[in-house]
Amino acid sequence: MSDYPIQLFRFQVDFERVGSSDKPQICQGAFSECTGLEATMEAKVIKMGGSNYGSPQRAGPVTFATVVLKRGITTTRDLWKWFSQITEQGRSAVRLNVTIAVLGPGGEPTFTARLSRAIPVKFKCGDLNARATEIGIEELHLAHEGLAFE
Repeated sequence: MSDYPIQLFRFQVDFERVGSSDKPQICQGAFSECTGLEATMEAKVIKMGGSNYGSPQRAGPVTFATVVLKRGITTTRDLWKWFSQITEQGRSAVRLNVTIAVLGPGGEPTFTARLSRAIPVKFKCGDLNARATEIGIEELHLAHEGLAFE
């Protein structure tokens, strides 16, 4: 995507099958905005008798925010097909690993975020207007089970 002419789309997104070696990448797209790359750990407080000042803190469960990709384009309808499959099949539907690459001035990735076992929870198509130049995907919301940065 480095030779892509539109400089507005700074995030290249690749969607790959989980644990598949044959044709792992099923789709890719470009988006102009990405939010929700966050993880929150809920600390567990250990109550100790006789300790009146502060309590030990232990690591607790980690939750991840929904990642929202806005104003995107892709050359296929695979993202919509994936969303349809999730709504029809539920738990048995295909989960995908998602790689979000922040593109630098030359179009090369400078920062990468990886989402594990993602599913689409909201798909919003751009408005259809013959006189406008609306973008194909207005919003794509992804729930996932893990977040890593490279």
